[in-house]
Amino acid sequence: MRLEAKLALFNALSKLLLVLLGALVIPPIVERVAVAHSDLRLRDKQRRVLALMARDGLRAFEQGERAETYADYNILKQEYITLTPLPAGVPLPAEQFFEEPRQVDQQVEDFRILSFARPPDGPGQRAYRVEIGSSLDTAELLTDTLRKLALWVLVAASLLTVVSDAAFAHYLLEPLRELTLRKLRGIRQPSDFEFEPIDTDTTDFRRLDERLNALMRQVQSAFAKEREFMSNVSHELLTPVSILQSRFENMLQDPTLPEAHAQQIVESQRTLYRLRNTVRTLLLIANIENEQYLRTEVVRLAGVVAEVAGELEDRRQQRDIALTVDLTGNDQLPLANASLLHTLLRNLLSNAIKYNRAGGQIRVLGRATPAGGYILRVEDTGPGIAAENLPYLFDRFRRFHNNAPGAPEGYGLGLPIAQTIATFHGATVRAESEVGRGTAFILDFQPSALRPDRFMTPS
Repeated sequence: MRLEAKLALFNALSKLLLVLLGALVIPPIVERVAVAHSDLRLRDKQRRVLALMARDGLRAFEQGERAETYADYNILKQEYITLTPLPAGVPLPAEQFFEEPRQVDQQVEDFRILSFARPPDGPGQRAYRVEIGSSLDTAELLTDTLRKLALWVLVAASLLTVVSDAAFAHYLLEPLRELTLRKLRGIRQPSDFEFEPIDTDTTDFRRLDERLNALMRQVQSAFAKEREFMSNVSHELLTPVSILQSRFENMLQDPTLPEAHAQQIVESQRTLYRLRNTVRTLLLIANIENEQYLRTEVVRLAGVVAEVAGELEDRRQQRDIALTVDLTGNDQLPLANASLLHTLLRNLLSNAIKYNRAGGQIRVLGRATPAGGYILRVEDTGPGIAAENLPYLFDRFRRFHNNAPGAPEGYGLGLPIAQTIATFHGATVRAESEVGRGTAFILDFQPSALRPDRFMTPS
């Protein structure tokens, strides 16, 4: 999963957790707010009632000369006020808030009540207990409204922050995305790397870019030295090899040479021949990597496969190996090197014959890809290659012990040559294998290899 997606997922989950936490915490808080709001309203009514008593006395609340208790309810039974006379000599009760059910017109309603004492106005006057009540239905309605409002605001704020966090993460990680896409993706060799600095004001990304550029300069320098060394060594070795080859041939022409010595010289010639092939292979790889070959020919893969199959037919028939060739679609490379492609396919088919079982099969399949490229598969029915050895097939001089019976211990320089030529033509080569069932080598030509307007010919 991409880093940006992980950040967005983390932000979304954190906001979801925040919403769930809010759903648990908001209701009791809102309920307390609603109760506090009711208490404030009761306080306000208390001030108004006391102001009215101070102005008009208790006459405004008396219903008759002998009335001792005054009670008044509004028409919706949402609020009420009562005045109850207190016995003389009894201490005045303290002010308090409480909730209590009260019967109103044969109905019982729950009220939030503020109770306080009204001292007597003077000697001979009576004290009163005043109760101002507000129905809890009002508080519950206010609580429900506030709870819904708070939850909707929390959800909307969470969604807004998720979108804003995702947008900010996208903006923040843009340099890293550019570093990955522009500088690292599609790099087949160090010379393809771009050293142009990325545009960012983030210190970490800038340092990463600088270190990556410095590392790739070292890698390019090391590759250049390796190519130069391999090319020089190959050139220098060819001369003494040729001299030794000529001397052996001259010695074999001597009629007085004993048969045993002649046999030893012949064996030495075979060893020298293998050495000469190895040196020429290394020189070929160095020349390709140093871009000393041109891609100026229009080559059809079907034609090259037919030529290679014809050259290897005798070897294939000696081992009774069947060959099936099935290439369809656009297999034409507009800018290629026919000789190098011939070497590439010869190495793959030669390995398919050499490491196949007697009476086995070889299939060469070619198909165009939906993206405009072309894939060529060379399959055999040999002993296969162990999975742990597949990553090392294209390493030069790599030898490994294969667990499959009859499987080779490494593939020499044939596959490194194939990989070098494939890269030279804008393609990749990989292997798929199953022990006991065979191996397939896949050539994947990218769309640019089949489009001359997108393929630059090296000078």
